[in-house]
Amino acid sequence: MPKVLVSDPIDQAGLDILSQVATVDVKTKLPLDELIAIIPDYDALMIRSGTKVTQAVIEAGKSLKIIGRAGVGVDNVDVPAATRRGIVVVNSPEGNTIAAAEHALAMMLSMSRYIPAANKSMKAGEWNRKAFTGVEVYKKTLGVVGLGKIGSHVATVARAMGMNLLAFDPYISSDRAEELGCRLVEMDLLLSESDYITLHIPKTPDTANLINADSLAKMKPTARIVNCARGGIIDEAALAQALNDGVIAGAALDVYSEEPLGESPLRAVGKPLVLTPHLGASTAEAQVNVAVDVAEQIRDVLLELPARSAVNIPGLRPDVLEKLRPYLNLAETLGNFVGQLAGGRIEELNIKLQGELAQNDTKPVVVAALKGLLSNALQERVNYVNASIEAKERGIRVVETRDTTVEDYTGSLCLSAKGSLGEHSVTGVLLGGSEVRIIDMDDFPINVPPTKYMLFTLHRDMPGIIGKIGSLLGSFNVNIASMQVGRKIVRGDAVMVLSIDDPLPAGILEEIKKEQGIRDAYVVVL
Repeated sequence: MPKVLVSDPIDQAGLDILSQVATVDVKTKLPLDELIAIIPDYDALMIRSGTKVTQAVIEAGKSLKIIGRAGVGVDNVDVPAATRRGIVVVNSPEGNTIAAAEHALAMMLSMSRYIPAANKSMKAGEWNRKAFTGVEVYKKTLGVVGLGKIGSHVATVARAMGMNLLAFDPYISSDRAEELGCRLVEMDLLLSESDYITLHIPKTPDTANLINADSLAKMKPTARIVNCARGGIIDEAALAQALNDGVIAGAALDVYSEEPLGESPLRAVGKPLVLTPHLGASTAEAQVNVAVDVAEQIRDVLLELPARSAVNIPGLRPDVLEKLRPYLNLAETLGNFVGQLAGGRIEELNIKLQGELAQNDTKPVVVAALKGLLSNALQERVNYVNASIEAKERGIRVVETRDTTVEDYTGSLCLSAKGSLGEHSVTGVLLGGSEVRIIDMDDFPINVPPTKYMLFTLHRDMPGIIGKIGSLLGSFNVNIASMQVGRKIVRGDAVMVLSIDDPLPAGILEEIKKEQGIRDAYVVVL
């Protein structure tokens, strides 16, 4: 039975799901050396923000198949190291959406009305109403940086509160922004026109210290900023200085460049600044949601099913996965098929997507084709996570083309591979939405479902040759399940496709090749 290590506190609902398929050990607050020492025994690791999954941890995890982060960010996981090892990394991108959005709104209102400072004053026995005269958010302009799930919800609620909305997000369309009531603008314009700014972006090399002394100077002196996204997006020293100097009117932070927050100039700033200890996802509902979401994904991967929110599998968002799932099976099958035909060392793989397939996000289909192509050589070492890396390291050139025109089928996939046995191609389609059917091999028209054991011959189209091959197979006690011939012209070259019930006995392939009229023969095992 698989083993799962849970190294941070996780809601019991998540543990119950994991227990359905695995032995679950909960060991929290492990020192790094102890984690490295025990991780070789586990197939999966489930964490929150506390555990740092370094390259050393990943290299020690010889049996790890998946790392699950019960939350949105995965900045405490060395994702590139996991990808190189073929370990799936998943998170819960939507589990704490409402919690994080509501916290950002609460922070905005709290600093606008000086609620934390007023509360502290009241508990000290004071009654100082004049010291806490706030401002309204109604009819103010809110600049939303990042219109993902959380930013979009903040925008929706802020609009209902009567705020005007600006947004900066280079990855979203103006149509989507308009649906949310936002005017899409450049960052400098958002900084200069907003009364409030709320950040909802990941920390990347491009976003590190995005809000710094220069950007703070572009803001209105009455402006206020909220960060419930990721620490390090704001230069904390520059923010403290700007608040103390009155460059801006206020700020509210839930995340920090180093957590827990240690000695920091932020601690000395007075009432214009509201600080909370990373509470964005800290609601009872969110803890259950993220635990269940990630536990289900770990369970699925241990059952050899795809994860719906893997961060290191290109393009496999839940909506994309559901739509493309049958095509992924098609691509993997064809990749395995053409890889065996082309043989050993593959130099190039050409992928042509036709019809409706060409209109979708094709990255997952390409990855599936590469996984199939490499599966015979690498067996279980290749998966959806590392297929692209393995192909690149082996010098396989991948060429992708799309053609949205529809011919005989609504969508088709053609793979052509150049390898040590020559160049071969195979085209497949889906019938009834899920049944894989091979309709072309090396430009010969055929129509066969792939089976576990298949024999292909290239031969002259001449009388008697089918009978000869049938008799030869019969003499070796090989039972033929089905047979089909594809040809371009009468008495020219043709291919014969035979589905057989059992593996081909040793030596029979060479005997087939000796038959008169047979130009070549191949065995494919799927």
